[in-house]
Amino acid sequence: MKTSTTKIDIQKASRSKIKNVDFNNLSFGQVFTDHMMVCDYKDGMWQTPTIKPYGPFELDPSAKVFHYGQAVFEGMKAFKDEKDQIWLFRPEKNFERINKSSERLAIPAFPRDYFFTAMEELLKLEREWIKKGFGNSLYVRPFVIATEAGVSAAPAKEYKFMIICSPAQAYYSGEVRVQISEKFSRAADGGVGFAKAAGNYAAQFYPTNLAKDEGFQQIVWTDASTHEYLEEAGTMNVFFRVGDKLLTAPTNDRILNGVTRDSVISLAKEYNIDLEIRRVSVKEIIEAAKSGELKEMFGSGTATVINPISGFGYAGEKYELPKLEDSYARFFKDKLTKIQYNQAEDKFGWRYLVK
Repeated sequence: MKTSTTKIDIQKASRSKIKNVDFNNLSFGQVFTDHMMVCDYKDGMWQTPTIKPYGPFELDPSAKVFHYGQAVFEGMKAFKDEKDQIWLFRPEKNFERINKSSERLAIPAFPRDYFFTAMEELLKLEREWIKKGFGNSLYVRPFVIATEAGVSAAPAKEYKFMIICSPAQAYYSGEVRVQISEKFSRAADGGVGFAKAAGNYAAQFYPTNLAKDEGFQQIVWTDASTHEYLEEAGTMNVFFRVGDKLLTAPTNDRILNGVTRDSVISLAKEYNIDLEIRRVSVKEIIEAAKSGELKEMFGSGTATVINPISGFGYAGEKYELPKLEDSYARFFKDKLTKIQYNQAEDKFGWRYLVK
């Protein structure tokens, strides 16, 4: 049984805005729940976590997050099963990763007890925002920003850790085609590619816009040194099916260690799917596409779970992938979502019950 001595200051909203929300027509990440969690770091320690009504807050124009980019975040989901129980999916991984990201950006680690107790209290308060039914969920966004005023180029001494929540429906982006990058890179050796640092995503927007102008929705990033090896797809980890073999790049200091990616790898091993975690070259994938051996490409991530890729472009050439009835993408998405919604046995101990 979970116990906690963490004190949480809870300030409930005077009334809920939930009645004004059309849950049948949600745009991802546009609607937010009634409350948010806020915890400040000052005087060398994290203060008492507070849950308060969702709303704007003031920052000094010289707050260091604006000038030196000390900001990291996580993405998680809460699910409600048919018994009205609330579940999280592998939240320990998200907790570990936000602190790993924080360490890389010289942000103080957030205490484990604060993270889980505050998040559980917030989710219990927002219970009605988590709708039952396959595809429905509550997207949970923990993040940290540097709030100390001053523009000296040094790590901040004050921070704000927050959790906000947004109701979500099944994420479907339609036909997704990607462009393999010949020039741009997501991250370099020794950099912050492995961290969920806000600046990583800002740097992606420009090359992604260029790809969109050519009819692609996302970019598959290549390594910064040679642009010969495939790394991530947009904001997702990427998998390739060549014949019946599944390939994905190993994590390193350029590639985010995705929770969904790790779960796909565990499922592949559990169901004896031939899997290789190794560097995957652009040349190898192009040759497989031309010979008909490239059966699938798909991305994995929290928002989409599994996102099939229908085609890709490289060096001015476009390649279409076959439409498969027995796709690995469909298999993994089915297995993962059934575990998340408490509709299947959880052999791995991934589900986390919010009590």
